[in-house]
Amino acid sequence: MTDSPEPLSDDLRTDTERVLPSWASPSLRTASDSIGGPVGLHAAVGRSRLWTPLRVVLLLALVGLSLSWFGKSGCIQQAPVENQPGQVRLNWDNQRQFVGLCYSDLIASYSSDKLTPTDLAAGALPYRTYWKVQNGDGEQVKAYLAQPALTGLFMYVSAQAARGWANLADAVGLPSTLDVVNYFNISALLLSLFWLLAVWATMMTDRRRLWLGALMALSPIVFFHAFTSTEPLPIALLAVSMLCWSRRKLGWTGFFAGLAASAAVYPLLLIPAVAVLCVRNRRLRDFLVVVAALVGGWLLVNLPLLILYPSGWSAAFRTWRDRGVEPDTLYRLISMATGWDPGPTLVGGLAVLLVIAVVAAVIYIGLRADVEPTLAQLMFLLVAGLLLFGKEWTPQSSLWLVPLAVLAVPYPRAVLAWMTFDALIWIPRMALFLDADRKWLPPEVFYALNTLRGAVLVGLCAVVVWQLVRRDDDEPASERLLRSPRSAVPT
Repeated sequence: MTDSPEPLSDDLRTDTERVLPSWASPSLRTASDSIGGPVGLHAAVGRSRLWTPLRVVLLLALVGLSLSWFGKSGCIQQAPVENQPGQVRLNWDNQRQFVGLCYSDLIASYSSDKLTPTDLAAGALPYRTYWKVQNGDGEQVKAYLAQPALTGLFMYVSAQAARGWANLADAVGLPSTLDVVNYFNISALLLSLFWLLAVWATMMTDRRRLWLGALMALSPIVFFHAFTSTEPLPIALLAVSMLCWSRRKLGWTGFFAGLAASAAVYPLLLIPAVAVLCVRNRRLRDFLVVVAALVGGWLLVNLPLLILYPSGWSAAFRTWRDRGVEPDTLYRLISMATGWDPGPTLVGGLAVLLVIAVVAAVIYIGLRADVEPTLAQLMFLLVAGLLLFGKEWTPQSSLWLVPLAVLAVPYPRAVLAWMTFDALIWIPRMALFLDADRKWLPPEVFYALNTLRGAVLVGLCAVVVWQLVRRDDDEPASERLLRSPRSAVPT
């Protein structure tokens, strides 16, 4: 044994369980030749103090978020108001929001006549503030912001921050911008923080495959939809909940899931997923702890609004109930093929029954699986089923699946292919809203591609199901390498 030219580190440990991309992926192994080849057999992995996988992936996530912001920046351009020198307005002329593919619910909801910028800037609370609309019978009725509680509060906080920034700009003489521009930029900044939190939590949930976080950070769906709506909010909270589950922190698992369910409905699917795992391992008490904490987290956000403003709080549920056939859903395809014209009530009832059937099927698969399922695998199947058979599947909703797919599907290239295809659906979908003289694609192209989009997602679900029902001795050698490439290598 020769002496080391440098003093040995106090910590001589190395991470022998970490999956190395240059070993697990043939394409990355070939690409690594340009920088010296794959990681050496006896390389000391896990000791870098500067360029750790987490820091690198978070930097990549910032790159992805920057690209997403630039993609939406076309919709916050300003234009002068005619005959009013010095006044500007939001420039959505000639359907810029659709032609430029930069449409964002954040901008539209703030600038619409439903909840005006003046109301938000003056400090109006969405669930307390209402406006008048005309119903099908010609009567004027109250309408409220149709968003879950935590999402509405997020909008309120962003609006107040935009108001504060405008006052600061006036006080110190900074260039002034429209309230809606400030609102969008502040919302984008806050959502970026939530997305970084989601990336961190997802990486920490499976520390052996840290580098797969890059697939989440640079997902094409993020490029298109990080700022289309407020989706990063529930995604981050659910990701933290799943991290807590992996660390056996049951109370925090339920609490963060309850907060996530206050921003979107889909995190409630954590309940049947956790139930499967607890039944398999005879941990009924753990299940009860998670559910109790989930209810507590949900009530913490929702109960004050439910008591003070019940009509405003329930607006999101009434809007879902009254929503008809959406263009992205299975029911629109059936309607187009058969001429069937169901009402909102029938579509809602059918969607609920089909989603219940999906939950039952996943529970059955999870309980009968030969391989112990992970929480990510069960959640991926449940959320995918909700999107496939639910009442709406907006393009930005696909963000829900990104962290789950990274953890659940063992084929990164297949996940990347699905992400790319799903993100590009945005292009023909925006064409649906264009005037006839501006359309670049007929509607039939969108519906055909949307059908294929569902088929691709079903294919990923089939991969996950196969992972659960196969026996360990049926596992291909390539997957054994992906699970633990260095576990048998002495260090």
